[in-house]
Amino acid sequence: MSEKANHTTILKVAIPSVPFFELFDYLCLDEMLIQTLQPGVRLKVPFGRQTKVAFFIEISDQSAYPLEKIKPIINVIDHNSLLSAVDLALLRWVSQYYHAPIGDVINAAFPVALRQGKPANVTKLPLNKQYATQLAPLQCNQTQQAAIDSISQAFHQFSVFLLDGVTGSGKTEVYMQLIEKVLQNDQQILVLVPEITLTPQLQKRFEQRFNQRIAISHSKLSDNQRKNAWLLMQNQSCQILLGTRSAVFTPMPTIGLIILDEEHDSSFKQQEGIHFSARDVAVMRGKLADIPVVLGSATPSFESLYNVQQRRYQHLKLPFRAGVASSVSVELIDICQQRLNEGLSTELIAQIHTTLAKNEQVLLFINRRGFAPTLMCHYCAWVACCHACDANLVIHQHKRLLRCHHCGSEQDLVVRCPRCSSNELVRLGLGTERIESVLAQLFVGKTIVRLDRDSIQRKGALEHYLLQILSGDAHIILGTQLLAKGHHFPNVTVVAILDVDSGLFSTDFHAHEKLAQLIIQVSGRAGRADKAGKVLLQTRQPNHQLLTELLTDGYETFAKSALKEREIAGMPPYSYQALMRAQADNESFPCSFLETVAEYAQSINEHSVKILGPISAPMAKRAGSYRYQLLFQHHNRRVLQQLLTDMIAQVSHLKLAAKVRWSLDVDPIDLY
Repeated sequence: MSEKANHTTILKVAIPSVPFFELFDYLCLDEMLIQTLQPGVRLKVPFGRQTKVAFFIEISDQSAYPLEKIKPIINVIDHNSLLSAVDLALLRWVSQYYHAPIGDVINAAFPVALRQGKPANVTKLPLNKQYATQLAPLQCNQTQQAAIDSISQAFHQFSVFLLDGVTGSGKTEVYMQLIEKVLQNDQQILVLVPEITLTPQLQKRFEQRFNQRIAISHSKLSDNQRKNAWLLMQNQSCQILLGTRSAVFTPMPTIGLIILDEEHDSSFKQQEGIHFSARDVAVMRGKLADIPVVLGSATPSFESLYNVQQRRYQHLKLPFRAGVASSVSVELIDICQQRLNEGLSTELIAQIHTTLAKNEQVLLFINRRGFAPTLMCHYCAWVACCHACDANLVIHQHKRLLRCHHCGSEQDLVVRCPRCSSNELVRLGLGTERIESVLAQLFVGKTIVRLDRDSIQRKGALEHYLLQILSGDAHIILGTQLLAKGHHFPNVTVVAILDVDSGLFSTDFHAHEKLAQLIIQVSGRAGRADKAGKVLLQTRQPNHQLLTELLTDGYETFAKSALKEREIAGMPPYSYQALMRAQADNESFPCSFLETVAEYAQSINEHSVKILGPISAPMAKRAGSYRYQLLFQHHNRRVLQQLLTDMIAQVSHLKLAAKVRWSLDVDPIDLY
């Protein structure tokens, strides 16, 4: 037997993008260099026939491998670690809690340019903008000031505050006054938002208020821009970072406050790769750094409300709209048995005419892009389906395309049925393009702005449309979820949700929570200035309990009632879940793999964790892969985590693991 490596300096190294959870052993032949190595520095190491950028974690004098088989590192990239001890502690927690390889977690914390081993230098930095007049703080009302005072008293210690404020209540002003106080302490601030569409408006307000550079981090920036923002915060050249979920990992040596706006938003949950929740990671970062965390929302997530119940979070309420903004009135339009003009009721059309006549703006919401979701033959009932997914192709009329919104595949829009050659093809359902077309016919001479993922693909398009809206050049604003998140349109007085019913009936237990949040958030775009606002909800279910309770008693009462139902059913947040997904090109492999996992998990299941499945995913085939899932649930988080830890240690060694792509989603927000 070969002699093991004993009493030799072994570098324990994390390597990203390899299907193993263990650290890898390497040698460093330079004894002087070993003395200066810091955890978190980047290394170049040989890996098989490749060279990889890896991360040094720790030194050991023991290895399970023979000394002669351990390779030396190629070189050390960084003289000093770019990550602090707190940063590394956070990344280790993410690795353990979400059961992700530490190499992948650390890799995700770095911008792409630094992952590739490029020098940690700021390059081509634009000059700071200078504003002629710096905006002064607004006069806060009593509840705003109470919130500011409560959070300010918790500076330099860990505490989580749920800032629960109705739309238009001035949460942003609370954020900015808190930021001003932290800046006076010469500390850094992390502000997270759910979507990049929110950053231009918020960035401008921050720059005008604080008259300094605001570092920006989101996926639409270039690799160099993201690297610069990361390094500006890491080397303390900048004090404010505004970003989306991945920005939660950015090193900030003097961080003093974390703000997470629209904390309920599902965009804070990463759905690919490492399935982390930026909200939960932000809370853990606050705990490790011993600083306050502020979670803001007009429609708090049930998880945050549960944490308030458990006294883990402090609940701060802003029940009134700030300044001169008045409350909005809400009307249900019963469209049952009504004749609709491409989804628009006669009453809604009349309301739009009245609003436009007063030189006010209208916002229409429908959460479906494209022209129509289904193309069907009137004679033989053929439906245009995606060959790679269990989904229909969506009609995109302007580009004459049929597109799958799941795998992205496209084909030309057909004019004859491929089955029976009929030219009687019917477009079923409504999308933003279709609504835009009928609006152009009904409101001739009025400017319609459509905001969805298709319309803002061109660089600068979003900023152009927002400027058009704010200047009053746009009369009707039409869009999807992009409209629901924090936009301030002072001249919008009427908001209409065209299809409320689509969220009323779902097998997903999250559906009612999401719909209630959507209704409140979209409604919040109306009447944000000195003009009264009105919200119109088109529905065929005007007596549905969710709608009547939400509109009569408000979101807080609805949430209490819905949480009680969750508690009785033993569903999250009163229990904890993890979802294992597996997919492969071969239909039998994912199910067989998960059956093996379930059998092993059951054999070590000492605390009656529920193990449900495997079952086929609701969309059983996506992008050519067959998909199955396995659900774990228990009322005790630690018990569930222990089972997952013991199970994952064996999963990668299963024979079928190499034949499937599998992932584990802890605290899933989408089971379907």
